[in-house]
Amino acid sequence: MKTFQLTAEPRTDLGKKAAKTLRKENKIPVVLNGGEVINLPYEKELKPGEKIVEIGNGKGLITTDLVVSQDAVRKLVYTPDIYAIELTVNGETRMAVLKDLQIHPVKDSILHMDLLEVSDKKPVTIEVPVKLEGHAEGVKAGGKLTLSMKKIRVKAIYTEIPERVVINVDHLGLGKTLQIGELHFDGLELMNAKNAVVCAVQLTRAARGAQAAAAQ
Repeated sequence: MKTFQLTAEPRTDLGKKAAKTLRKENKIPVVLNGGEVINLPYEKELKPGEKIVEIGNGKGLITTDLVVSQDAVRKLVYTPDIYAIELTVNGETRMAVLKDLQIHPVKDSILHMDLLEVSDKKPVTIEVPVKLEGHAEGVKAGGKLTLSMKKIRVKAIYTEIPERVVINVDHLGLGKTLQIGELHFDGLELMNAKNAVVCAVQLTRAARGAQAAAAQ
């Protein structure tokens, strides 16, 4: 993946009213999840913006509330590309990926972002764009190649995740489909249902006519 550099400020004033004020200032509330699991009670001092979320069995996770500007993340969000985010906050740099975001239905502005901290020791699940390559046999026979899944969910160490998943369709015949279960990529675990259709060569009217003529 490409790397996107982002600087964020800790957010200590929480709640709906504070978030509304931030958005009026063209800023976005952000939550950084996925930190290390800690034992409770936690005796170390928390940094600005950090808070502990209990996960049971005497364990907890440290999440960090942040704020960034709309302009700072525009090239991160409004693009089909995926990025590893080099996030600088509280004077240190941490690696993260974009996990989720909320966009205003009318203004198209970003209302909220969730980031997930990543490392080279723990796999992460993320959606990766699909790119088809080659010339399908079914297309040569008059069919139409269609892409049903623009992105595939993969699980891997973030450094092993490609910018795009490239699928060769040379041998995809007329009327045939390519499913998740038929795909394999080194270092990647595919998380979609095995019977989910990624792409297909559909029969066109011309192809049906050619088939009917050949059968006579």
